[in-house]
Amino acid sequence: MTQQDRFTVRPPSEVSLDSLVDLVRSYEEHATGVATYTREDILLETGHPGYEDNSWCLTGPHGQVFAWAALTAQGGTLDAALTVRPGRHAESAARTLLARLLDRADELAARQGIRYALTVSGVLSGDEVVPSVLREAGFSPGATAGQYTIDLTVPPLPPVLPDGGTIRRAGPDDLGALHTIHLTSRGKGPKTEDPVLFDARLRRLREAGGAVLLMEVTGRATGYVLTQAADGKEGRVLELAVAPAFRGLGIGYALLTAGLAELRALGAARARVLLDTGDLHDPEALGRVLTVQAARTVTRFHRIGD
Repeated sequence: MTQQDRFTVRPPSEVSLDSLVDLVRSYEEHATGVATYTREDILLETGHPGYEDNSWCLTGPHGQVFAWAALTAQGGTLDAALTVRPGRHAESAARTLLARLLDRADELAARQGIRYALTVSGVLSGDEVVPSVLREAGFSPGATAGQYTIDLTVPPLPPVLPDGGTIRRAGPDDLGALHTIHLTSRGKGPKTEDPVLFDARLRRLREAGGAVLLMEVTGRATGYVLTQAADGKEGRVLELAVAPAFRGLGIGYALLTAGLAELRALGAARARVLLDTGDLHDPEALGRVLTVQAARTVTRFHRIGD
């Protein structure tokens, strides 16, 4: 039996959610020793427009998923994810689906007449396969983010608001302000430039039990945090953004603690927090004000189109 006979590239619609969860948790545990991924995380990632046409799974003879890749257009950037099951087939699996990503990126560039920059996000520290395969294909490591597990059995400190500051749930009328903050914040993650797609993303989050909290100072929108109660025990802080003019005033920490308090009120005993290097004015202060159980680094690799 040849390698080609044993492995098949399939659309994710032909693969169960539990198989994808098992793949990602195996990857996490091998790279960092801790697995945190849930079905709710999968549902958020697979619900965006165009996902089905730009994602692939590599499966083995018994249906086990060995790799998963997906591509999302964000303005002039194509943001991709590539997750590979550890083991002796990892390198060949990574190369197979990376080739799919590169081919689709070339197709989209030719169709749109745009010279896209291609990024691959979510590469964990401790991954011994994907970074080397990406470097072979001309990618370079770029921005990093911190992924933290926060103990919520200890109540987080109440948010300290600046004078005139309030935090509330954002509504439909706040879309413009939220999108402006998203595009102008110092976070180095991919930006959703299309306001319609940004709105769709927030709606999916709310439908999945998530919340969008907005901070205003004297009536002016200054930052937001996105949270989701992933299951009965663990929550997520998915994104935090602060308007550039209001950095250094403690708004990021106030939003973070407000988001964590929201998750704790929903029964979460811990929260996974992803913070871009630009999210907080002083990231090292996180461990001084919260109970951090684990921390790991996530790297984004980038490649400029030819």
